[in-house]
Amino acid sequence: MSSVPAPAKKRFSDRALDLIEKVGNKLPDPAALFVLALLATWVLSWLLAGTAVRIPKADGSFDEQLVTNQLTGTALVTFLTSMVREFVNFAPLGVVLVAMLGLGIADRSGFINAALKRLLAFTPKALLTPVVIAVGLLSLVAVDAGYVLVIPLGAVIFYAAGRHPIAGIAAGFCAVSGGFGASYVPTALDNILAGLTEAGARIVDVGKTVNPLCNYYFTCASAAVVVLIGWFLTDKVIEPRLRRSITVDGDPADMPKMEPLTALEKKGLNWGLLSMLVGLGLLAWACWPADSPFRGPTGSLTEKQPPLMRSIVPLILLLFFVPGVVHGCITRTFKNHRDVVQAMAKTMNTMGYYMVMAFCAALFIYAFNTSNLGKLIAISGANGLKSLGLPTGITVVGMILCCATVNLLMGSSSAKWTLLAPIFVPMLMQLKISPELTQAAYRIGDSTTNIITPLNPYFPLIVTFTAKYYKKTGVGTLISIMLPYSLCFLVGWTLFLLAYWGLSMPLGVAAEYTYIPK
Repeated sequence: MSSVPAPAKKRFSDRALDLIEKVGNKLPDPAALFVLALLATWVLSWLLAGTAVRIPKADGSFDEQLVTNQLTGTALVTFLTSMVREFVNFAPLGVVLVAMLGLGIADRSGFINAALKRLLAFTPKALLTPVVIAVGLLSLVAVDAGYVLVIPLGAVIFYAAGRHPIAGIAAGFCAVSGGFGASYVPTALDNILAGLTEAGARIVDVGKTVNPLCNYYFTCASAAVVVLIGWFLTDKVIEPRLRRSITVDGDPADMPKMEPLTALEKKGLNWGLLSMLVGLGLLAWACWPADSPFRGPTGSLTEKQPPLMRSIVPLILLLFFVPGVVHGCITRTFKNHRDVVQAMAKTMNTMGYYMVMAFCAALFIYAFNTSNLGKLIAISGANGLKSLGLPTGITVVGMILCCATVNLLMGSSSAKWTLLAPIFVPMLMQLKISPELTQAAYRIGDSTTNIITPLNPYFPLIVTFTAKYYKKTGVGTLISIMLPYSLCFLVGWTLFLLAYWGLSMPLGVAAEYTYIPK
């Protein structure tokens, strides 16, 4: 009589993450979670109404604001009259829907599937993870476009290669969101943060200037750190756990297939890629002249959010829509214009759940910002750290942890730094720490917890992407998957900064580690 083997004992890490997933999934649906957060904001704003928030200004003075009660009759009427506007103007909503129209056509025509098959033909399976993460970091040039482009494509690439698709989502998400402060190329964020850092520095030194590329060398080196940590975690921790605990249960009809390309598909792909190259060539030609309307007032294509940077999402729409239509017409996936319209409509049908969550998220964020609770939390935490009087290195680490904590509640990088730069920058300048080093530390804290907070405006979208492959996906599922990335990025990236600082490696253009008053 044969005995049934005892089930293998789970690893401690698996048990811990399973517990986080179980507890997290007992939380309400993400949409309901935003509603509960809205109610909590209303109650806290009532309890703390009138509490002063002193925000330092560049001239050394303070702008005093008060926590505003959101339960007054006037505030509630304003909330109702603003509801439609706040939903329609919710930034991620337009980015997602517009980009998904183009991506949906490219997907449903078979263009993306064909392109991925060709890509997989010469990309070793073992290198898919670093490729997805590296592309995710590169997509930061396009600001939020990586959320709707790289992350879902990461799942498709992994699944088509016989790997777990949710591991592909995790790899893309850890790069686009968790690695937000690392980049190979300058981005619009460099200019925004440098301007705020300079304003904070001038509280102490009115002549201080901060170069927009003051962290460029560090962010380039950080990109390698993010790729290496993300690669190790995805292949050695996350994907093995996913294979042990999560079976893909998405609709097989919606899954990418790996049959060899037919002659017609090869022809459609070639013409689709050619049309994409023509589109990129036309864009380069339009941007080339010094007086191009795509350039900003200074003639730059990257500084101060010129029209080119603000057109990234519509350009993604066009650069995928046209090749998708070309491929679909050649392969006969699209027989007429009605098929194209139907493909776009079907793509929008899949976004219904996200739109519900976006509606609830927009209302919560409106109330949270209007109440000034976010400012109170951010400034109270920074002042508390300042009062401890810790050694220099520990103070920098404490600042990173403070920013990472605040980041769980406030998603906007520029909004947080607007509040925190006038506190941290002059505070650390008094400890002889340069504004450039302070900004580098902020970028770490600003990035690493993006991937575990349901208050990230794009978190519901990633839940939606994951649910395509695992129907029971909840907030806890995604948090349990991304928590190892968040913790390892926070620890590893912080240690990297300390080592980088200790070795006196160059931070960036016109940047020093030590502030010397002039």
